[in-house]
This record gives sequence, C-alpha cells and structure tokens, in this order.
Amino acid sequence: MSQHRPIWAPDEVEIEKPSTARMYDFYLGGSHNFAADRQLASRTIEAWPDVPHLCQANRAFLRRSVNHLASIGVDQFLDLGSGIPTAGNVHEVVHAANPEARVVYVDADAVAIAHSKALLAQVPGAVAVYADLRDPEAVLGSPQVAGFLDLARPIALLMYASLPFVPDEDDPVGIVAAYRDATVPGSYLALSHGISDYRPEAVRRVEDVYTQASHAMRLRPRTEIAAMMDGYELLDPGLVDIIHWRPEPQSPPDPLGGDVARYSMLAAVGRR
Repeated sequence: MSQHRPIWAPDEVEIEKPSTARMYDFYLGGSHNFAADRQLASRTIEAWPDVPHLCQANRAFLRRSVNHLASIGVDQFLDLGSGIPTAGNVHEVVHAANPEARVVYVDADAVAIAHSKALLAQVPGAVAVYADLRDPEAVLGSPQVAGFLDLARPIALLMYASLPFVPDEDDPVGIVAAYRDATVPGSYLALSHGISDYRPEAVRRVEDVYTQASHAMRLRPRTEIAAMMDGYELLDPGLVDIIHWRPEPQSPPDPLGGDVARYSMLAAVGRR
C-alpha cells in the first residue's frame, strides 16, 4: 500500500524508500520522516539500541566544534551532508558568535534541502544547496557555493557523520583530500565518523540494516578515520571518542555512563 504524501514532501521525493537523512531525523525526535524511514530506523535501534544517544552526541559535538571555530574567527562554513534542519543548526551556533558569518548547507536529500531553504528564506548569511558531497569539484564550483563563500579565504569544512554513507569505492579519503586541497591554509575540517573497532558484531548488524536504505552505511576502523585527517594539524585533544572532544564542564550526566564503545564514534577538528 502506498504511503500518504505529506504536504511538505516535494513531489520528486521517493517516500517508500528509506532515506538516511530522514532516518537520522527520526532518531533525533524529528517529524520530517515517512513510515518507511521509521520502520527501518526502528530496525536499526533493535540492532543498536544506543543509536538515538549517539545521534545526540553527534549534534553536541557539532555545537561545541562550530562554537569553537566561530570563537577563533572562522566566518565561513561549508556543511557537507547537512541533513534535515533541527534545533542547533550550524548557522544558529555561528550567528550567535558572529552575525556576519556565512554558512552553506549541502545535501543530496531533496527533503533536507527543501526544509533548509524554507528555514533559511529569511536568514541572511546562510543558504542550502542540493548537491552530492562526493563530487567536490561540482560542489565547490557551483554558483551557490562559489558565489556565496570566498574560497580565497579560510573556511571550515564540516563533515558530521556524513562520510559513513560514502562507500569505499568512492574513496572517502580522496574526497576529503580534494576538499582540503581546494581550501587555503588556515582552513579547518571538523569531522565525526562511526568506528568499527569497539563492537564489530553490532556494527555488522547495523550495516546490514542500512543496505535497505537510500545509502549503505560503512563504519570504519580508527586507522581509516585518521587518514581522513591527513594534511591537517589536529587541535587538542586530537582524534578522540566523540564525548571526549572538549566536553562542556556543565554537561548533564552521560546517558550511557561514559561508555565510549556504546557510542562508537570518533571526532576531530584540524587546521590546514
């Protein structure tokens, strides 16, 4: 039976194929997802019950890292694989520190971009672009990006949990390197990525579930994630478990008791 198409869903969107962006929205408690997304996301949670907490930790890292970059003077941000807008968006964090800063969101999910554009319609200094992060030349050469950001000046590249959805055959390390080489010295990369080292059996179960989604998921060992940061000088504390990247002193108690294996995600920020 076909699902009812909500009024907010663009006509071209396939609503019966689970979308990784909309599944992530569901984990975060959002409402812009369809029955197919919820069904597959529920199977993911059965395989790894901590997934919602992991997603919240990723959003918290986004907030901490973006706030730090804005505080040291970075005023251009390119969010690659930005997903569906939710509370604490990059532009909200950035503009709290510098209202003149510019933010570009890039995603290949039509629902994510449709909502981003609606959200940003009255927001100066932020735009959304429908594009695939796997093609750095096309992304950086698009009029919406090249005309909005000054690539002759430092920018911050943001890749929050987006690279697990880039398959090995597309060379995620090479993709990151292409973006790095297209930016000037003094630019930054903030990255988070699921790690396969801690709980390989659970990782395999989740990866199996995601074979039925719009994009397969590939969590990677620490060595491969570290290679994505090649060419960057890592800011303290380096490439670490996500909850250990500059935690806020007044943070509430960790819902998973600080067990990094239950999060199984690494994070880092580096300077070119």
